[in-house]
Amino acid sequence: MAGKRIVCIGGGSMYFGYLLPDLSSVEGLKGSEIVLYDIDREKSEIMAKFGARIAQQSGSGMRVRACHELTQAVDGADFAISSIGGAGASGGNVYGTDAHVQDVLIPAKYGIYQLTADTAGPGGMMMALRSVPAYIKICREMEKRCPNVILLNHSNPMATVCRALNKYTAIRTIGICHGVQIGINFAARVLGVDPHELEVLWIGTNHYYWLLRMRRNGRDVYDELVRRVQQTPEHQRPFCDAISHAYGVRILFPDDSHAIEFYPFLAQIRDPKQMPYGMEKHPHYIFGGRDGTTWAQPQDRRAQLKSMAESLDKIQPLEKPSDPAVGEGLGVLIDSIVRGRRHVHIVNIPNQGCVSNLPPHAVLEMEAVTDSCGIRGIVVGEAPVALAGLLQKRIAWQELVADAAVKGDRQLALHALLTDEMAIRPELTEKMLDELLAASKDYLPQFAQGR
Repeated sequence: MAGKRIVCIGGGSMYFGYLLPDLSSVEGLKGSEIVLYDIDREKSEIMAKFGARIAQQSGSGMRVRACHELTQAVDGADFAISSIGGAGASGGNVYGTDAHVQDVLIPAKYGIYQLTADTAGPGGMMMALRSVPAYIKICREMEKRCPNVILLNHSNPMATVCRALNKYTAIRTIGICHGVQIGINFAARVLGVDPHELEVLWIGTNHYYWLLRMRRNGRDVYDELVRRVQQTPEHQRPFCDAISHAYGVRILFPDDSHAIEFYPFLAQIRDPKQMPYGMEKHPHYIFGGRDGTTWAQPQDRRAQLKSMAESLDKIQPLEKPSDPAVGEGLGVLIDSIVRGRRHVHIVNIPNQGCVSNLPPHAVLEMEAVTDSCGIRGIVVGEAPVALAGLLQKRIAWQELVADAAVKGDRQLALHALLTDEMAIRPELTEKMLDELLAASKDYLPQFAQGR
């Protein structure tokens, strides 16, 4: 089988330090061409050098190169894989950039103390407002130069980015994450079993899902899982445990810092020292006081590139691809589509009736089956009433943010902030929004044009 052309958007991201070895280990992708495109040219060149080494050591026959022109990079691509931070050529992790720090510190002035700020809340919205226009630009080129490409998006806010691309472009988009797999692996460790033995049913959107059923060898192990978590301190996640107990349905073990941002509680405290559930000890906690942050200053440019190269030097080829049942399994996913092989994966795609009481367009994280046409979701049924209500509101927020990002519409952005669970009084929301937009103005040309 002839190799495929795969373009990596944001190709200097350290995500590809994980992904290129995965792609090189997949038998069906041998001989493929990997093209790395990034607005940070030096990073893409470093990653291309790394990818060429991995390809040579693995014997995959892959050709890996950097390309500095978007039009040339996407031309004729069969697959595109994206990892865009939405904060320019940051040279490092998006979570330490000036833009994202302001996403956290500005809302804190108004009493919203976010932790992760990449999926919900003001921080999740701002990340989308910055990154969606870049994605739209890329997709417009792909519509002209590789209209049959399948885009595999790894960027946050996952569901909002995917919804924007599904709604406003003709490019088939699949969101790739590993949150559900982390939850299943966690449950397997608690139960002391192989995660492949678990039959799991869940409903939710990226970074927020509820566990409806878990069976092993035909036997229900749901109650046993809950009991073991309650009895073992090292397995406990205080917020997820509390909210699961209240609803009588188990959240599928996301990190507390993700899960709590889908609720209003972080906007109900008077001071960051009052963070609930021990959150002040969480690694994502950044407040050194109301106007401070514990995040270290970013390295200078030369140190960033040196650190990146040194990290990549330590990475070796993989003996086998990432397993979709317990990891992202992106290489296997591409191979399954290429070969037209029916295989189950966990992806972020439009609902299309898989959860019957949620909108068809809603981007849910679900099991889906591949074939030569791509991937389609597996029917789950109805979401419990409480979860359906929570998700309906989240889906409305995603729609408002996607529309605001594409149109540069301040009013829609305001509506999104007021729809969010961490909403504050409208007059304060307007002030906060203006500060957030001003802090990211260099990344928001669509809003400048809309005024």
